[in-house]
Amino acid sequence: MLLNFDPENPVKGRRVVVTGVGTVTCAGIESDVFWNELLTASAPSSRRVPDFDASHLGNPKELRRLDPFALYGLAAAQAAWEQAQLPSTVPDGACVIATGIGGLQTLTEQLDVLHTRGAQRVSPFMIPMMMPNAASAAVSMRFGLTGPCETITTACAAGTHAIGYAARLVASGRVPLAVAGGAEAVMTPIAEAGFTNMTALSSTGVSRPFDALRDGFVMGEGAGVLILEDRDHAISRGATILAEIVGAASTADAHHLTAPNPDGIGAIECIRAALHDAGLQPSDISHINAHGTSTPLNDAAEARALRAVFGATCPPVTSVKGFTGHALAAAGAIEAVVSVLTVLHQIAPPTAGTVTIDENIDLPIILGEGLNLSVDYVLSNSFGFGGHNGCLIIGRP
Repeated sequence: MLLNFDPENPVKGRRVVVTGVGTVTCAGIESDVFWNELLTASAPSSRRVPDFDASHLGNPKELRRLDPFALYGLAAAQAAWEQAQLPSTVPDGACVIATGIGGLQTLTEQLDVLHTRGAQRVSPFMIPMMMPNAASAAVSMRFGLTGPCETITTACAAGTHAIGYAARLVASGRVPLAVAGGAEAVMTPIAEAGFTNMTALSSTGVSRPFDALRDGFVMGEGAGVLILEDRDHAISRGATILAEIVGAASTADAHHLTAPNPDGIGAIECIRAALHDAGLQPSDISHINAHGTSTPLNDAAEARALRAVFGATCPPVTSVKGFTGHALAAAGAIEAVVSVLTVLHQIAPPTAGTVTIDENIDLPIILGEGLNLSVDYVLSNSFGFGGHNGCLIIGRP
């Protein structure tokens, strides 16, 4: 991992493997169901998370004190923890759960209480429910994780950054395992109005990444969580290893608060830094899980970056946002889970919603149905407002 970046030599640390994954998406809380629906390339009618039974996560009183974003993060973490078959608590473990905005639903609800019923009726739990670190705190408490417990907030790159940072904690030997990912739940009228008025949302309500007719993103919500372990630690306890985190990188565009550098310079450097971190060449990458938001500027900049790094031999590309919508900080974490499943099943999912690829994109976008591939390494990209860039490389175990 990039502990001390040397352009000549990748840093070597402990190997970091994935032993569990969990998702909360518009397909529900089952990762297998999400994966199977993703392979159909049929976009759902709603990108909202459907109601689900959360009784296994705590008693009703406890759950009412969690904003939906924190509940989603906790549900995804629980699923990943169970798949990893870990004991009930791991005291020396770490927790890094990202969010872009935090408890916006709680904030807007309590503002309405303030204006209609008065200050005395505002919930005493408003602050702990709306704070961005609520999800990471809830996860750490559930599993007794007393190592580093942190929250990364770098807009739409945050979920990817959280996984990369957690992987560094494991690779450096600071902790034997980490729970890492992102959670978001901001499909509220005020958020939708804000994104609409800055012309970021699709006016047609269709997410069509890299399509000639793309006109903005569709909001999504949910969570994605990975269990990352020191490979020796995972082997010693007989864990099933799903995949390996072999590279991670982070850069900044230093260009504009909301628009990407049109030449993709920051993204290019981030991809190259992740390849360097993994000790790989562009030709080693089997598949790219693109950021692919369906906005004109972002898709064009990402396409330029991919062509600059991979040239005419770019591997097959998918954007799952055609299915999930854009879940902001949760997007990169959900897409990291998809990348793990791509490696595990040796199938690259298609890009839902996209029909005619923009002639200026010039990328091998997977359309129609999943593509059977020999997948050794997946590059997963995330690029966020503020010029934040994050890349992960996930490989066969």
